[in-house]
Amino acid sequence: MRSWVEVSRSRIARNFHAVRELVGDAAEILPVVKADAYRHGAIEVSRILETEGAKWLAVSNTEEGIALRQAGIAARILVMADFLPEERPALAEFHLTPVIHSLEDLPAARLPYHLKIDSGMGRLGAREEPEKIVRAVAAAPGHLEGLMTHFASAGNYESPQTDEQIARFNRVVAAFHARGISPKYIHLSSSIPIAYRRIAAWGNLVRPGHAIYGYVSPARAAAAPSLVVKPALTWKATVLSVKDLEAGALVGYGGMHRAARPMRIAVLAAGYADGIPHRLSDRGKVIAKGKLAPIVGAVSMDLTTIDATGTGLHAGDAVTLLGSEGSVSIDAQQIARWAGTISYSVLCGIHARVKRVYVD
Repeated sequence: MRSWVEVSRSRIARNFHAVRELVGDAAEILPVVKADAYRHGAIEVSRILETEGAKWLAVSNTEEGIALRQAGIAARILVMADFLPEERPALAEFHLTPVIHSLEDLPAARLPYHLKIDSGMGRLGAREEPEKIVRAVAAAPGHLEGLMTHFASAGNYESPQTDEQIARFNRVVAAFHARGISPKYIHLSSSIPIAYRRIAAWGNLVRPGHAIYGYVSPARAAAAPSLVVKPALTWKATVLSVKDLEAGALVGYGGMHRAARPMRIAVLAAGYADGIPHRLSDRGKVIAKGKLAPIVGAVSMDLTTIDATGTGLHAGDAVTLLGSEGSVSIDAQQIARWAGTISYSVLCGIHARVKRVYVD
């Protein structure tokens, strides 16, 4: 194989149970498997999670939910960002639970649904005054099963935004209770509020995504997270060619790198079309034979060149783009720091043409 990822089933299972143990009986767990389970493979990850006891799964759109149903997934599936008119018949056909984002869509909601409140994110969700939201729901034909919101600054404990969002959301919940309407599910939190035990933000259903795949993002002005998880994905690429270059030789498009000394380079069978961020050009690293090896020159569409001097690499060997070899590790957060992006983007950027291999 040119490039592949190895996904550990046991890591996915252990990460799910780590969330389960931290939350305890306070809330149910709704793992997020959108974007092909952050490129870990939504169908296989959903099978693992369902086997481990997950009663709910969350996807972004109806098409993702249909794919899980057609693969035999029986858990409840929440469709978080899609209520397009042409998709509505499929919601009923495939027993999917929609999230409604605007009061105007309530009359079309014939299935049990969750209503998203824009509590301050300024994105999807109803933003009207609580009483107006309650009146609209009371007049609509569908059954309100859940109320939800999403935080904009959960990882910044210096900002008052999350507390303000919680307060705004709670005013909506209180307005429903005053009208005698008690949605079964109340949910606000993704991985960060779970990991840092922001219990006031849990409700009775939590939505871990990043944590299921082994990541907890750092939070500003917060103590260490209470959740311990480990990355489930390792990404590798095959060495296509190894050659020696003289001092002064140029490497890659635009001659981005000039060899300061005689060097041995290795050309890897993966590039930005596979998901290696182009911004790792002449600044990222991979693991070769248990040692960090720098990327030299520009990351190309299908190829990446590394300084293999002293590594002992040969054509046909594999290097680790993301993962561990012995005591040396590179995770998505490290790659994100080198590339000036976020770890979510690194994981979701791994292209579908990169083969997925599942290991225990």
